[in-house]
Amino acid sequence: MTTANSPTDPPREDVYDTIIIGAGMSGLAAGIRLAYFDQRVCILEKHYTIGGLNSFYRQNGRDYDVGLHAITNFTEKGSKKGPLAKLLRQLRFRWDDFQLSPAIGSAIRFPDVELNFGNDIKLLEADIAKQFPHQKDNFQKLLARLLDYDDLDEASFNISTRQVLEETITDPLLIEMLLCPLMWYGNARQQDMDFGQFCIMFRACYMEGFARPFKGVRLILKNLVRKFRGLGGELKLRSGVDRIHVEGDRAVGVVLDDGTEIRGKRILSSAGQIETMRLCDDITQVDVARAGQLSFIESISILDRQPKQIGFDRTILFYNDSPRFHWERPEDTLCDPRTGVVCSPNNYLYDDADGELPDGVIRLTTLANHDRWCGLSEEEYRRQKTIQYDEAIDAAVRFMPDFRRHVIDTDVFTPKTIRRFTWHDNGAIYGAPDKQLDGQTHLPNLFLCGTDQGFVGIVGAIVSGISMANRHCLTS
Repeated sequence: MTTANSPTDPPREDVYDTIIIGAGMSGLAAGIRLAYFDQRVCILEKHYTIGGLNSFYRQNGRDYDVGLHAITNFTEKGSKKGPLAKLLRQLRFRWDDFQLSPAIGSAIRFPDVELNFGNDIKLLEADIAKQFPHQKDNFQKLLARLLDYDDLDEASFNISTRQVLEETITDPLLIEMLLCPLMWYGNARQQDMDFGQFCIMFRACYMEGFARPFKGVRLILKNLVRKFRGLGGELKLRSGVDRIHVEGDRAVGVVLDDGTEIRGKRILSSAGQIETMRLCDDITQVDVARAGQLSFIESISILDRQPKQIGFDRTILFYNDSPRFHWERPEDTLCDPRTGVVCSPNNYLYDDADGELPDGVIRLTTLANHDRWCGLSEEEYRRQKTIQYDEAIDAAVRFMPDFRRHVIDTDVFTPKTIRRFTWHDNGAIYGAPDKQLDGQTHLPNLFLCGTDQGFVGIVGAIVSGISMANRHCLTS
């Protein structure tokens, strides 16, 4: 393979302006942004479908979302501020293209204490004043500090969140309860959380909130793909990248799994930091110890009625069975059901024209050990999915109505599923704990976007793709 600017290069039309690895949210968003500026862009996806873990499938006549619990950073139609408004503006979507319906309301439940929150910080403030009256003023001090934080302030991003909270909040239980949803929805670091990530997720979950399209994640993905292809972008499925070819100090293209060579002036990878470095043929060894360790098992239970009919009216429930929040990979077991997330896509404020989802759905997520799941035989793997499903529900129904007698169908995915669809080491749902906020790598024309760049969640991933495309691919 020759360099992109050598005399023996083929005509320009055979060289892409930007090659994007991965057709998840960040890759698709970056592709759209670049295509608006007449770049020739090719998105390469290893799998047969788009979306990475935020995808969808059909089984037993039903449509299932994978990954999507909620879209965070929700703001009302017409809002000019916030990540959602930014992505709509930068990608030139209309508000109605995403058809977002707000959450009914969510809860954090620890033994004997509950905090409710919604798409307005006032509900959380009121519940904190009620349950933790001596922390009311301290919580206001925390809010003031959060509002002053710059998302891309690398100097303070890696400060310990626990240290910051302990300097502000004097009740340990409130600290644990505030951390629980934010770690569950966007933290790759065990036990603690980068303060920058905490600020991003606090605004995303507590100050802006949750929403969902009635038709689920497929609506967002289809709109992204339609926009990208309509602008002339090329999307190649079943086109896994075997290696990134480097000549001198530059990436000059990629070699696919089938040996096809594709050349580009620059490469934007959403594959993850460690995973991208492993693809580079100028690197012989990567530091696998830097890869993320946190992975999940999730079950989807189909009910014979709406969850509200059995007394579960929360959009999302975050629970923990002791005063200390457990946020670490289980080392000695397949799963850790002591903490979890229960989500019902039924419990959103859908438009009257949409009606209700055809089935009642309960999604239950707990922490899991990737290596232990991958070490099982196929027969034991299937058996353990049933066992761990039952154990997770046993734990969850201590914090919610028991729905088991209403279950008519189930599906379960494990860290093996996450690894297959994201290719992240260890099935790490949020990638590596150390984020590369500027998206740069050791090569001047190879950049990162997505989870390991630092923005998480659906809106965060889309904004990451936009931001890295603007910063690195539209300036040269």
